[in-house]
Amino acid sequence: MFIKNRVVTIGLVLLVSQWPPLAVAGLACHKIAEVTEITPGVFVRAGHSGTIFKDGDIANIGFIVGKRCVAVIDTGGSQQEGEALKCAIKQKTSTPVCYVINTHVHPDHILGNLAFKCPDTRFIGHHNLRRAMSLLGPTYLRRASNKQGENLSPDHIVLPEEQVQQQLELDLGGRVLQLTAQPQAHTDNDLTIFDVETRTLWLADLLFSRHIPVIGGSGSLGAWLKLIEKLQKQPAARVVPGHGPASMPWPEAANDEIRYLSRLRDDTRTWLQQNGELPEALENVGYAEQEKWEQFSEFHKRNISTAYTELEWEE
Repeated sequence: MFIKNRVVTIGLVLLVSQWPPLAVAGLACHKIAEVTEITPGVFVRAGHSGTIFKDGDIANIGFIVGKRCVAVIDTGGSQQEGEALKCAIKQKTSTPVCYVINTHVHPDHILGNLAFKCPDTRFIGHHNLRRAMSLLGPTYLRRASNKQGENLSPDHIVLPEEQVQQQLELDLGGRVLQLTAQPQAHTDNDLTIFDVETRTLWLADLLFSRHIPVIGGSGSLGAWLKLIEKLQKQPAARVVPGHGPASMPWPEAANDEIRYLSRLRDDTRTWLQQNGELPEALENVGYAEQEKWEQFSEFHKRNISTAYTELEWEE
């Protein structure tokens, strides 16, 4: 009986593996991203807890549908993620994609861009994003190639054609998106998107929930705290974080992040005032937050190092 069942199981696996890709509006879809419509016309593919270059599908990405066209907001960490999101769009609407908006440089948000590259789609980002992608792109491709077991070409880094200097409005057809180039915070190239119709504020990695906040290499602890507290004053019905639930109420969604970043700042300052050294700080600063965040062991020490370096020279 065991042998018979095993043969049947193997046969089913082989049969499934030979099934052709699903066809969605003319696209051959090996996978369709699972998206949630958090409010009319706003769709989010929620990521799961994981680490860049180790896991896939870890960032919140999605799209907003207007009467004329669709704006994609971030494309995921691989071309495959981008293709799956593209298939989800085709499943939900026949409206064409006219914009891809990258919220910042990190690879879990931009390495799916190639899936959307076509003459009718414009790529948009913060005025610092093009430089950041050009600098970091080769490293991202090397690490992603190691993960995927294939050499990714430079074509996988699709740079923004349009750069947001301060603010930019996009009309999707009866639906206006307000794009704002934010000052240095999580990175120095963070862009936020506000959907006027539904009062949805897409914060991407300016807001972390469940996943520990991560200060990017070009980011600033103090500036991030200052910005997120300022953004809390912006009226919005809901926000989309870069990691965590697909949608959260605003402004209370930022409270946990502010608590963590404030503790990191205050504990680091105290450590410096006591003439503490960095190696010991890495084992002592901010650990009261340990049980409150996913990926704490992966990123907290990096945050301490960044905070220590930043605060060491403050007046």
